[in-house]
Amino acid sequence: MAARRSSVRIVVVGDRATGKSSLIAAVASESFLDKVPHLLPPTRLPADFYPEGVPITIVDTSSSLESRGKLAEELKRADAVVLTYACDQPSTLDHLSSFWLHELRRLEVKVPVIVVGCKLDLRDERNLTSLEQVMSPIMQQFREIETCIECSAANLVQVPEVFYYAQKAVLHPTAPLFDQETQALKPRCVRALKRIFLLCDHDMDGALNDRELNEFQVRCFNAPLQPAEIAGVKQVVQEQLPEGVNELGLTLEGFLFLHALFIEKGRLETTWTVLRTFGYDDDIKLRNDQLSVPSKKAPDQSLELTSEAVEFLKGVFSLFDTDKDGALLHSELEDLFSTAPESPWDEAPYKDAAERTALGGILLNGFLSEWAFMTLLNPAKSLANLIYIGYTSDPSSALHITKRRSFDRKKQRTDRNVFQCFIFGPKKAGKSAILNSFLGRPFSDNYYSTSEESYAANIVDFAGTKKTLVLREIPEDGFRKLLSSNESLAACDVAAFVYDSSDEYSLKRASELLMEVARRGEQSGFVVPSLLIAAKDDLNSYPMAIKDAARICQDMGIDAPVHLSVKERDLNNVFSRIVNAASNPHLSVAETEIGRNQKLYRQLVNRYLMLLSVGTAVAVVGLATYRAYAAKKSHSN
Repeated sequence: MAARRSSVRIVVVGDRATGKSSLIAAVASESFLDKVPHLLPPTRLPADFYPEGVPITIVDTSSSLESRGKLAEELKRADAVVLTYACDQPSTLDHLSSFWLHELRRLEVKVPVIVVGCKLDLRDERNLTSLEQVMSPIMQQFREIETCIECSAANLVQVPEVFYYAQKAVLHPTAPLFDQETQALKPRCVRALKRIFLLCDHDMDGALNDRELNEFQVRCFNAPLQPAEIAGVKQVVQEQLPEGVNELGLTLEGFLFLHALFIEKGRLETTWTVLRTFGYDDDIKLRNDQLSVPSKKAPDQSLELTSEAVEFLKGVFSLFDTDKDGALLHSELEDLFSTAPESPWDEAPYKDAAERTALGGILLNGFLSEWAFMTLLNPAKSLANLIYIGYTSDPSSALHITKRRSFDRKKQRTDRNVFQCFIFGPKKAGKSAILNSFLGRPFSDNYYSTSEESYAANIVDFAGTKKTLVLREIPEDGFRKLLSSNESLAACDVAAFVYDSSDEYSLKRASELLMEVARRGEQSGFVVPSLLIAAKDDLNSYPMAIKDAARICQDMGIDAPVHLSVKERDLNNVFSRIVNAASNPHLSVAETEIGRNQKLYRQLVNRYLMLLSVGTAVAVVGLATYRAYAAKKSHSN
């Protein structure tokens, strides 16, 4: 079950003299007080006041102009708002829609609102318009209103109910579950309930039989269902939704229908109990305590999927590839993620990060690289989605932490299976074209300026193994922002600097970026292998291009430039070269002159200390030998 709220904070607002303070005093004292202060201090209802067992703090407010600042502060701390009007003053009811509800929106108060008509005992009995008739238009306009109720503090009529409904709206909110306008379960609620249904359908026959229904009931409510109760539930469903029950038991349609029925009848706590039992929070996402994400001890570590998780994903891919064409089409992917809150790859940065077929399908390599990419960027999201789509093993078995990049550099090897390459370069150098070619997209002469970081992920065959390579394009305008953090290069396995080989300025700018990255790496300790990439090799280079590029590489201590032409489809094995550089983190590390001098100084100091320690050791051995000789001579005399 979810961790219980420690308390619920309810703020009472409304026009002056609508009965706010009297309402609070009446519920706290369970009696009507003739004299009540204009503004009560925060009032606490104990945990045992309502069956939920959660204490309530009720905050009274003043509606005076000079108190507006304090009112706004209290509203922003509220879990729920009780908005009052006086039944004997119609103008206060009109003021709800003309001022108060708009004011709550202006202050961005996004909590349930309970509209309460106070002083019911003073209402003019000649005007008996029903509450539903009065409030229906207002509730249509302001969906944040959870419910409406009338009460009388003087006669103690429906006073406890006001705060019970407010507490219930916080603990069992309607908004995440149900769309009041369409009168239907919300998509995220449907997806969660579908996952729960599939988890409970142990024999996977598409229906919950009596035994499975009983196990579900015991798990969620700690009480079994009697045979007559099970039959009664199925009868109710079958009468209103024939396809909700078949000869095998309660179908998914019937399961969803039951929960919609519970919500329509105000029994939201039933559906919330089910959701929370299966690990969901108030946003209908898995709670953090359901996600065993290993913690990195250093910023230059990353998380990867384990072989067990990868094998699970391969099985899932095969299962949902219903037409067996070797690719998951959009409809098949939607089906795969139909038990997740939403498809995680429908938005940036994942949406266009993997290779697609001509029909928009994703091949197995693209599918696995998307998962590896999501794990690299957001391990918790990756693990949550693994669980959503049916990973039932221990969550801790799905992810593992890599060794530090600095450790790999010292050992001159790495065990990583996923590498991230930062792609730097000036505008129009050809960075985006390289990312597109990595995903098998055709070359285009059209130029589109890149203003946001973009990614491309794919699998590269390297030395008999498969490595996932993630290319991260850094727009020139975003270069300074990226390097503003000392840990900006911690996640980088290799840096590639792209320039237009026909443009002298482009090479000059790429070399400046290379120098800046090398300098920042030396300052932060996160140095990275670097590659210089001469793009657009199909164009005529300027006279000194080859010599200038070679000199830059020599000065920086990195490999010669990689020449390629995306337009001519001559990529010169650039992606294998990137993976090779990442796999040998001690090689091709760019160094500045200051960095080389510091390195030389450290080497000299280390050599001196080593010689000093050797000299000390020799002296100690000599002293020991002399003492032994002296002792022997003394003994012989």
